[in-house]
Amino acid sequence: MVSWPDPGTRVTVRYRRAEGSVPPLTDAVGVLLAVDPLVRVRTKTGAVVEFAPADVVALRALTDAPVRTSDIRALERAAAAACPGDEHTWLDGWLLRAGPGAGPAANSAMPLDISARITAIPEIVAWYERRGLAPRLVVPERLLSLPPGATVELTEQILVRDLAPGGTRWVGLSAALHEDALARAASRGATRAFVELDDGDADRIALARSLGFRLHHRRRYVPARRLDSVEP
Repeated sequence: MVSWPDPGTRVTVRYRRAEGSVPPLTDAVGVLLAVDPLVRVRTKTGAVVEFAPADVVALRALTDAPVRTSDIRALERAAAAACPGDEHTWLDGWLLRAGPGAGPAANSAMPLDISARITAIPEIVAWYERRGLAPRLVVPERLLSLPPGATVELTEQILVRDLAPGGTRWVGLSAALHEDALARAASRGATRAFVELDDGDADRIALARSLGFRLHHRRRYVPARRLDSVEP
């Protein structure tokens, strides 16, 4: 009996084709969407392959495709463009955004450029304090190393899914995920979708994975005041 992994897992599944087919077996490689009443696998082209669970002869779970640092930076630039805050500026490789009453993404400083360094933190703190706002950093993994002992207020998972083969036109979706939202985004020309979810929100993450999303990277929110005396 096949032991199925969770929906959203990348898999390769060998299954029997219709009687008389040549060859009699074939493979489906992609993201597992469902296993009942039919096995559904979304391939890298965006097509969904369906077959009966009883026809499965072999299954192997795959690790997520490796993500390059440049891909993380490109996705975060797209996400930042969609949430610029009421005010934004660049400071030594950091994108500073301010939006009183807005969420943490639109009210934080992110090291988006490769030139960003932690030595800019004192100026970042001063920029936010002049606006009466709590200075906060949001640091995607691999873009910047935080000093030991940094306090993490919130960790988010950034999950992604292809909507159409090829292309890099991103669309950000709300946490209220459903297939209709994905279809609308694709009809408007988006080729890839991303969603930002609290790392501890197991239910929404499971829902996203059931819709074919996979983890791209994580980002961490850190109070900047505790880091404003770091040494170069």
